[in-house]
Amino acid sequence: MKEILKILPGELRRIISQLPTSSLNLLAEIRLRSERPLMVNLIQQDAFLTREGSIISDPADAYRVTGEDMLKTIQLMSNSSVYALEEELRNGFLTLPGGHRVGLVGKVNLSEGRIKTISHIGGLNIRVARQFPGTADKVLPFIIEKETNRLYHTLILSPPCCGKTTLLRDVVRQVSNGIPALGFLGVTVGVVDERSEIAGCYKGVPQLDVGLRTDVLDACPKAQGMILLIRSMAPEVLAVDEIGRMEDIQALEEALNAGIRVLATIHGSSIEDLNRRPALDYLLKQGIFQRFVVLGKGVTLKEIINGQDQQPLMRGESNVKTDWGRPGDNGLRIGRLHGSR
Repeated sequence: MKEILKILPGELRRIISQLPTSSLNLLAEIRLRSERPLMVNLIQQDAFLTREGSIISDPADAYRVTGEDMLKTIQLMSNSSVYALEEELRNGFLTLPGGHRVGLVGKVNLSEGRIKTISHIGGLNIRVARQFPGTADKVLPFIIEKETNRLYHTLILSPPCCGKTTLLRDVVRQVSNGIPALGFLGVTVGVVDERSEIAGCYKGVPQLDVGLRTDVLDACPKAQGMILLIRSMAPEVLAVDEIGRMEDIQALEEALNAGIRVLATIHGSSIEDLNRRPALDYLLKQGIFQRFVVLGKGVTLKEIINGQDQQPLMRGESNVKTDWGRPGDNGLRIGRLHGSR
């Protein structure tokens, strides 16, 4: 929390610091909205905070974020130079040391029809960066081809906020470092991190562990970034978060033609969901992906599907949820699996 507390002005810093350790371990977001109650998200559960740092459900008794709180927070984030953050403001977010990500909303200023910057910032979403080493342990045996010791072309599907980026990050880390238990040697991985969520880069340096052999292209549009990495860094695996547009699919095809293994995520709750979206329906018809990892609400692993015959290789227990960073927990635990590998 040190990096986050540094950007909070005195009163907000004091309130957050008073949270009990058990709550800090679950803290996912701090939401500041000018002249509205101070909110936090404790792993998929919203709550309000009082001036004394108590967690309550009634917003009427919560501390109200002032315009001065907002102004001071922005000054601390920018080292008193908001103009230095013009590019970040244009994108609507910035990354802090430690990989924490701050989303911003306010008055959008346009220039020739494009966003120039955001001024009069009225809302901040401070997202706490967390790592869960071992998240991918029970998935990896299903997405590594034993005969060739290579990663299958894999697509991770899930609704929003159900752990797909966390799972992607840990697959990247382990594939990059090597997986002795599976006899898998580490390979070079290229990551296109358009929204700085996978590696959490700060000034070009990953703040989250994405592995020893991983090269990260930060804050770059996905399609352009994939082509750039293919041509400049010779990755054996290419990883990208939240594909969906036709140009993304075309870049993935170029990676396939170059013999590169592809690892990607996408919003969706099932393969049937993808069939309803033209670009993704095209992707499925091309048979690009050999494995589909499907996550569900409540951060559950629903199933892993063979891309060739659309048959499940594994189904998870639908009522088993994962525990995100609870006290004494070493990471995200996916429920017991059954099925063939």
